[in-house]
Order: sequence, then C-alpha cells, then structure tokens
Amino acid sequence: MQSLAIDRKRRRLFTLIGMGVALAVSGRFDAQAAEPRVIRIHARRFVFTPNQIKLAPNEKVVFELTAQDTVMGFSIPQYNVRADVPPGAVVRVPAQAGPAGNVDFLCDIFCGSGHETMNGMIVVG
Repeated sequence: MQSLAIDRKRRRLFTLIGMGVALAVSGRFDAQAAEPRVIRIHARRFVFTPNQIKLAPNEKVVFELTAQDTVMGFSIPQYNVRADVPPGAVVRVPAQAGPAGNVDFLCDIFCGSGHETMNGMIVVG
C-alpha cells in the first residue's frame, strides 16, 4: 500500500515537472514571436536606403540606423520617433506602427544642399 502511494506521488511530481517545462518552453516561443522586427536603414547625403518601408498595422519594429558621411537625423514625427545618427555608429530606435496609411520619415539635421529631399515613406497596411 505504501509503495502505491509513493508511485502516485512520483507520477504527480513528474506531471508537474512536465507541465512546468511545457509552460516554460511555450513562454519562450511566445517571447520570440513578440520580438520586434529589425529594419536596417542606411543614411548618406541625401538618401535613406531603403526609402520605403512596409509595416503591418500596429507592428512593433526596431530601426537599426547607420550613417555614412555626416551626422544625420532620423525622425518620424507622426510616431514621435527621433534620433541622431553619427557616422560609424549603429543607433537602434524602437517604434510601433499605427493604423493603415502612409507615414513620412525624414532627416532633420541639415546635411547640405539636397537635404530637403532626404525623406522616405512608411506604408502601413
């Protein structure tokens, strides 16, 4: 009788351990699925590459910004996002898309003649 009680306790213990492992593993996969997409953007006088970015509505992203020749500004006024991007550095800027539509981004640090055309578009849809 005592050995039957021990077997039940062992089964319960292994069941609880198995459930804990399953929860931990599923939580890890959920966390990976929730990781924001990284979008690399390179800035040089007077161009962002890419200059058009497609996002899903409410998608979380991290813009990974680099500059080639001078300090650039990166600004998405509609999303309240702004960063200075010095040459040779990698600047990571988190953002979240809004509802469907087009959103402009631009360089907001004067970088020379042609600066006024340094912009791009985020297409949310």
